[in-house]
Amino acid sequence: MGIGSKARRLALLAGMAVCAFGMSAAEAAGKHKIFLSMSFIGNDWQAEAANMVKAMASHKSMADKVDLQVQVAGPNAQRQIQQINAMVQAGAEAIVIFPISPTALNQVVKNACDKGVKVFAYDAEITEPCAYNVHIDQEEAGRVTAEWLVKKLNGKGNIIAVTGVPGTSVDDLRTKAAKEVFAKHPDIKIVGEAVGMWSQAVARTELSKILATRSWDDINGLWMQVGCFTANSMQLEAGKKTSELLPCAGEGSNGGRIQMLPEGTEVEGATSPYAPLGASRISYASPPYSGHSLSSLPSRRLKARTLPRRRSCRCRSSPARR
Repeated sequence: MGIGSKARRLALLAGMAVCAFGMSAAEAAGKHKIFLSMSFIGNDWQAEAANMVKAMASHKSMADKVDLQVQVAGPNAQRQIQQINAMVQAGAEAIVIFPISPTALNQVVKNACDKGVKVFAYDAEITEPCAYNVHIDQEEAGRVTAEWLVKKLNGKGNIIAVTGVPGTSVDDLRTKAAKEVFAKHPDIKIVGEAVGMWSQAVARTELSKILATRSWDDINGLWMQVGCFTANSMQLEAGKKTSELLPCAGEGSNGGRIQMLPEGTEVEGATSPYAPLGASRISYASPPYSGHSLSSLPSRRLKARTLPRRRSCRCRSSPARR
């Protein structure tokens, strides 16, 4: 997952939540009560996303308009349901959600909508029709990255697959699409698979477990929703040369993108493994396809007083490849 693109997407959603009321500052009688409902936060991008929204809410342009409150449910749908119910009872006007499940929250979201609360889901989806969903095409993300890896390996090789947060629409759709691609190529073998929780730290732990029974020399490539930066780092720690780094498909972390740059590229503060390595990668997350799409929504909401319930930013728009 791309930390920068997701944080921008969430920050813009918070702004969209304010705009959803169709009021100017002069028309607003007081601060709008907006809640951010987060599920699993044990990774970098969720922490950055929350910090960006908090900073946005405290900025002088919004501080007198927004009362933002943040609650974290963890990877527990029932707890998230309880928290959303409490938000509605506390007078929420809008709720921005990263849903732990696409379906488990449907009833509580419908109840919120029935009470006039605007509900926005970012990145992961909610299937309740009254919710606004803003996300990339997650199936495309899985398919494009898997096809890139197959092409890099000439249709043959042993790979490791590291997935995301189980139960989320993001993980389900990406993993399903990637495995459909791999299934079309019988000489591509998934020899190790683990749940990575979209966390570099978890990816390191899970890769270490897999490598306890095999070596890097037994592996030809990696498909990782998050963790390519870590995988490259671990290979260097194991004595591999930069020219020997395995192709890794996925994620858009800054460290991973720095590693994609040609060796010798000047990057301020760079030191291995956070350095240009000429690593073979595809990185599909980028602010332009999500940020540009979302940036138009607040003004559209103010002018037309309506928004499409589902907004998908297709990831095929110029993914970074090397």
